This record gives sequence, structure tokens and C-alpha cells, in this order.
Amino acid sequence: MTEQHSEAVQTRTEGHIFEVTLDRPKANAIDLVTSRRMGEVFKSFRDDPELRVCIVRTAGEKFFSAGWDLKAAAAGDSVVGDYGVGGFAGLQELRDLNKPVIAAVEGMCVGGGFELALSCDMILATEASSFALPEIRAGTLADAATIKLPKRIPYHVAMDMLLTGRWMDCAEAHRWGLVNEMMADGPALYDRVWELARLLASGPPLVFAAIKEVAREAESMKFQDAMNRITKMQLATVDKLYNSEDGMEGFKAFAEKRDPVWKGR
Repeated sequence: MTEQHSEAVQTRTEGHIFEVTLDRPKANAIDLVTSRRMGEVFKSFRDDPELRVCIVRTAGEKFFSAGWDLKAAAAGDSVVGDYGVGGFAGLQELRDLNKPVIAAVEGMCVGGGFELALSCDMILATEASSFALPEIRAGTLADAATIKLPKRIPYHVAMDMLLTGRWMDCAEAHRWGLVNEMMADGPALYDRVWELARLLASGPPLVFAAIKEVAREAESMKFQDAMNRITKMQLATVDKLYNSEDGMEGFKAFAEKRDPVWKGR
């Protein structure tokens, strides 16, 4: 296990699992410098062939993240400034991230913090967690959430949150499928997140990459067009999968009555 620390962004590696912790008291708000650092960290995860799964968490129990750092904005940080390679918080515009990312949400998940969670593939949260997009009350736009949220939960529920800025508790978020699993408290949350991460880390990384690329590309395509691109292996991850050692490993392991050994190549 290896650990790296900076003032605001901490990382820990265990085997194929990469954990990123945002630690900016009191509310884990994100300024431009922190956003750029998070982008560098998530890019390093994307580009390291030994890393297969990422956990995104934050320090403290009260706030997952309050999103954009308004104090930094008041001091001169521009809302249209350089957020870094992955856009705000390092994830929402990071291209070709074809590995699973799990958000562990504890506390209030607000504005850009909510957008950070939405940029992950799965969200697990504590029962006391809550979600909100209060930008409307400040006369501004929750841009990434306005694009993503209506695709994740029913349109009218998403528009209710966007147009009113109301809070959604974890039980409601779980009911709408926004939260995958709801845990009693922080210790239970992180135990379960790591259990899930270890399960994914033992799985076939090339298949996970293909799943993420297909899902991302198919979002803006007609069904048959997407199917044609898959069957004709016109997507890079699909082509790589079916021309790889791992592409045959599952069949061989089944025939030989053994567990598959995934090499990611």
C-alpha cells in the first residue's frame, strides 16, 4: 500500500485500487488550484495500467463537498478559469476514463460536489447524506448537473431539484436510483466501498473499459448505430478486448474449470 499527500488532495494505493481523498476544511470546497490538482491525480489513475478501480471520498462527516469555493471566487478565482485537465474537480470532463470510479458520499453533497459524485460510475452514501443544487438561488447555472442529472433520474424529479434548489435526502436519492447503496454510517460506508472496489479490481479490466466506452458513446447514438459500431469493433476498447489475451481467458478458464486470471492485455 502506498500513500501520497498534498494539502488538499490525498491518494492511497492498495493493489489495483486507487483512493482519492479531498481534504479542505470546513466544507471540502474546490478552488482552481485544487481542481487542477485533482485533474492531475485522476489523469494519473487513468493512465496507469496497474490501477483498475478508483474510490472518491472526502474528509469529515458533515460535508462531502460544498462544490465551488465561493471564498476563493470572491478573492479572484474566476468561474471560467482553468480548472485543469479534467474540468471542474478533475473528473467531469476527463476524456477516455475507461475504469470504474466509485463515489463514497458522507454528509452534504452540494453544487459542484454533487457534480463530482455524478461524474462517478456508482454512488454509495450514508443515510445522513443529502444532495442539492442550490445554484438557482444564486442566479447561476449548475452546468454539468443540468446535463447529467435528467439522464440519471426521472426528468421531472431532476428538474424539480434544478429549478427549486431543494434538498434531497439519501433515502429519496436511493429510491430514484441516484444512490446505489445506502449505509448506516461512515465506517459501514467505507467498509462496503472497499469491498466493492476489491470485487471490481478482481474483474476483467478490458471488459470494464469496453462497457464504459460503449455506454458513453451510445448515449448520443441510435441503438442500431451503436450496435453496428460494437459488432464491427469500431470502438477502440471493443477492438482491443476481442484481440487480447483476456478476450480468450474467460472461455479457457470456463473450459478448464478454474478461475480466470485477468492481465489487462
